[in-house]
Parts: sequence; structure tokens; C-alpha cells
Amino acid sequence: MLPINETMGQYSELFMLLAAGTYTVAFIAFAWDLAKSSKTLRAVDLKAAELSGAASARVPVAAGVGASSSSSSSAGAVDRADADVAGPVGRAERPSSSVAAASGNAAGIGQTADGAMRYSAERRAPARVAVALTVLGAAIHAAGVITRAIGAGRVPWGNMYEFLTTGAFVAVAVFLLVLIRRDLRFLGTFVVGLSIIMLVAASVAYWTPVGHLVPALQSYWLIIHVSIAVLSSALFTLTFAMSALQLVQTHRQKTIAAGGADKLGFMRLVPSALSLENLSYRINAIAFVGWTFTLMFGAIWAEKAWGRFWGWDTKEVWTFVIWVVYAGYLHARATRGWTGTRAAWLSIVGYLCVVFNFTIVNQFFNGLHSYSGL
Repeated sequence: MLPINETMGQYSELFMLLAAGTYTVAFIAFAWDLAKSSKTLRAVDLKAAELSGAASARVPVAAGVGASSSSSSSAGAVDRADADVAGPVGRAERPSSSVAAASGNAAGIGQTADGAMRYSAERRAPARVAVALTVLGAAIHAAGVITRAIGAGRVPWGNMYEFLTTGAFVAVAVFLLVLIRRDLRFLGTFVVGLSIIMLVAASVAYWTPVGHLVPALQSYWLIIHVSIAVLSSALFTLTFAMSALQLVQTHRQKTIAAGGADKLGFMRLVPSALSLENLSYRINAIAFVGWTFTLMFGAIWAEKAWGRFWGWDTKEVWTFVIWVVYAGYLHARATRGWTGTRAAWLSIVGYLCVVFNFTIVNQFFNGLHSYSGL
């Protein structure tokens, strides 16, 4: 009979495999939702255009004052239409009630949350199925993390394999928690997709058998320091996805405003670039506070383990670099007016630093923090 730690380790690996499979189906459902809703919205637009053209053909244009009034009204309608296409501030693009009625569905086919990302009255079956599958996958994933912890007899983040599997779970869990108050289902493909990549990388490149920790990690500071770091990284993952979508949405809105064709119809389910930027800024501010505590608690732990608060170890340096990048992002946007694409790129650069610190530094740089387990 196998020892309990090996048995729990095998159960954990099985749960991780099942979670990855469930996430894959959820990813497909999220992608299907975007494609199906995009097609529906395009059909609604065509129907509305036909009805609008038929109505304008039936209405005679009067001379004199009436013609002037009609022209003014038409110009106003065009301006309002252009404003909707460009993505009005504070809400997402969505078909009007008249357009929805033209499609035969008063609830508004294909609608999503407004700029505040609140849920609307729409019913999108693929999105609901995708969320349900993500919840199921997260439950299985949690079982994998818990059985790993039982097998190891400690918190499951002592090496790269455990960092990745736990980090992927926290990212999905944070996404699902935010879904309770905000309609972020348009992020499903990105968040779930990143979690699949993390699980695959953990199993293929960083798999490590259940084992004991090195002496420096055998401390209660492991729970405090690493748990906050993982949670902050999960929040940074959400803002990375939002910033990437913000760049795409900005390019799309400029293309449409210039009279170009809308080749990214699925982006109509995504709020305006400004709405994405505003929410990303708020979440980054919360994550930055968490990363500040990560840096502080790491220094305290270093003093307990090695007798000094700071030693310019590679891991320490890159943790500080990440703090500086996000501090610069928050400062530049709040006081220097760095909005739009510049803010989005700064947020993306910050997340790339997180990824570099988590993978390259852990694996290829020798130092006191070389705990990859490889």
C-alpha cells in the first residue's frame, strides 16, 4: 500500500487533469457565446437597417421649414449613431430597444452589461453554461489543491508546480467572485484560457512529487507572504486581460469612426475602452496594495530566515521592479493624465514582469529564492 502522501498526490494530479478538461469545455462555451452573440447582433443590425430604410422611403420630405427640421433631426440621429459606434463613455455598445424589437425579441438579443458591467435582462445560454462549467472546474480544481496540501502536510505552494496550480485556481476563483457583482463573462475565454495554460505548464514542465520544504520555507510567513502574492497576481491577471481587450477595443472604435468595416463583431459584447480602463485601474489599485504587503512581509521573512531585510537577491529585485512598474502606472494615470493606450500598455508591462519573476527568475537565476523544485 502506498503512503498517504503519495496517495493524496496521485488524487491531486487526477483532480488537476479533470479540472483542466472541464476548463477546456468551459473555454469552448465562452468562445461559442462570443461567436454566436456576434452573429446575432449582426443579424439584428441588418434587420434594423432594412426597417430604417423602408421607413425613410415611406416618409415624404416637406419643403421649407419641414425639410430643415427633418434634416436637423436626421443629422442628430447620425451623430447619436456615431456616438454609439465609437463606444459612449460609461457604457458598453448594445443594440437599442427599437433594434431589439425589430429582431422580435424585446429582451434585447445579444445584450451584455452596460459600462458599469451590471447584468442586464438578456439570456445567453452558452455564457450561462460556460459559467456553470467554470464553477464545476473550480470545485474540482479546489479538490486537487486540497488533496495536494493533505499529501504534503502543509500549504501547497512550496515549489513551481504548486505555485502554478494554486495560482490558476485563485485566478479562476477571483473571476467567479467578481462575476457575482459584475458581468465579466466576456473575460471568460481569457481567464479560463490562461488557467488552462498554467495547469498544462505545471503538469508538463514543472511537475514535482510531494515532498518536504527546505528549512527557509518552514515558517508561518510562507502562508502570509505567498498567499497575498498569489491573490495579487490573480488580480493582475484580470487587469492584464482587460488591458489587452482595451487595446483591441480602442483600435476597433477608431476604425469604425474612420468609416472602416467592423471586422471584430464579437467585441460588441465587450464594454467600451474607457469602461475597461476604469475598472482595470480600480482592480490594479487593490492588487498594488496587496503587492506592497507582499514586499513588506517578504522583507520581514527574510530577516527572520537570513538575518537581513534586503539582500539584492534576484527574486527580491524583481519583486521590487514589479512594485515600481505598477506604482508608476497608478501615479501616471492619476496625476499625469496617462490614459487610454499608454495606461493599458503600462498595465501589460507590469503583468509581463510578474510572469518573468514567476517563471524565468525562479527557474534560471540562482539565489536564496531558488525554490522551483526542479
